[in-house]
Amino acid sequence: MAYLDAASTEPLHPAAREALMTALDAGWADPARLYGTARRAQMLLDQARAEVAEIIGARADEVSFTSSGTQAVHSGVLGTLRGRRRAGHRLVVNAVEHSSVLNAASVHERDGGEVETVGVDLTGRADAAAFAEAVSRPGTALACLQTANHEVGTLQPVEEVAGACAAAGVPLLVDAAQSAGRLPIPRGWSVLTASAHKWGGPAGVGVLAVRKGTRWRSPYPEDERERRRVPGFENVPAIVAAAAALRARAAEEAEEGPRLSALVDRIRREVPRLVPDVEVIGDAVARLPHIVTFSCLYVEGEALLTELDKAGFAISSGSSCTASTLRPSHVLEAMGVLTHGNVRVSLPRGVSEGDVDRFLAVLPDIVRRIRASLGVH
Repeated sequence: MAYLDAASTEPLHPAAREALMTALDAGWADPARLYGTARRAQMLLDQARAEVAEIIGARADEVSFTSSGTQAVHSGVLGTLRGRRRAGHRLVVNAVEHSSVLNAASVHERDGGEVETVGVDLTGRADAAAFAEAVSRPGTALACLQTANHEVGTLQPVEEVAGACAAAGVPLLVDAAQSAGRLPIPRGWSVLTASAHKWGGPAGVGVLAVRKGTRWRSPYPEDERERRRVPGFENVPAIVAAAAALRARAAEEAEEGPRLSALVDRIRREVPRLVPDVEVIGDAVARLPHIVTFSCLYVEGEALLTELDKAGFAISSGSSCTASTLRPSHVLEAMGVLTHGNVRVSLPRGVSEGDVDRFLAVLPDIVRRIRASLGVH
C-alpha cells in the first residue's frame, strides 16, 4: 500500500519511535512530584518544551502541551476570547479554516458573541485587505488564520494579517498544524497551535503557545498543570517523542521539502495531461510542499477513492460526503470550485518517486472506468 495521506496524519518518524521507547521507561512518573523518578520526568518534559519552543519561535514558558491539535485550537480560541472579554466580543475567522476553529467560533456565537468570516480567492488564499478591515472594527477580541490550508495547500498571508492585527491591537491566533516542521513559522502571532501527528510525532499531543502579554484565561476548570492552561496529567513519553520528531523534521526539511515539492509539481502537471476534464486546485507556487488537490468532472470522490484503495493507494478527499454529515468540503465551497470528484494527494516523508509513477499510471484508467459506469465517455 502506498500511503499518500500525510495531511491527515504522518507516519511515526523513526526519531519519535526511538524517543518514545526510551521515554516510556524514563518518563512515566508524575512530573509534578518531588521524588527522583518524577524529577526525571519533569526534566524530560522541560527539555521537550524547550525544543518545541525554539523551533516555533517561542519562549519555553509560553508553550503548553494539549491532548490534540483540536484541543489546542479550542483552548486558544475560547481562552483568548475569555481573557479579552473587556475588549469586545467580535471574532474574525477565515472561511477556509480547519473545522476546529470554525466549531470554536460556533460556540462563541452560540454564547452571544459575534463572528465575522473573511472570504478567500479561487486559490484558497484569504483576502488580507478584508482581514485588515475586519480587525479594525470596534470590539474585535481575536482573529484566527491558518498558516496554510489543510485541503489545498495554499499558504496564507499570515505576516500581512499579523501586521494589521498589531496595528489594531488585536491578537492573532495562527493554526500551524499543516506547516509546523515543514516551513518556518510566520512571525507576528499572539497564539499558536499545532498538532504533533501532522509532523510525524505520536497522536495525542498538541501544542498551544501563548505570547507573554496576550490576555488568556482558561475555558476549563482551573488545573495547576501546563501553566494552568491545560487540565490533566501530561503524557510525557508522547510529548518527548513529539519534540524529537519535530526536531528531526526541521533538520530534514531543507532536503525533503524541495524533493516532495518537485513530486507535487509533477502530479500537478501530469494529471491534467493524462485525465480529461480535471481541475487542479490551490496555488501552484505559494503552497505547502507536500499537498496537491484536484477534482475530476463526472466522478464521485468516494468512488474514486475506493478504486484507488483497491489499486493500493491510501488517499483522501477533501470533499468526501459521509453518511453522518452529507456535506461537501466547506473549503472548496468557499473557494467556489468543484466540490465533487475531489482527491487530495499529500506526500509523506520518504515517499518514493516510484509511488508517484504508479499513481499516475493507474489514475487515468480508474477515472475512465468510473465515468463509463455512469455513461460518460
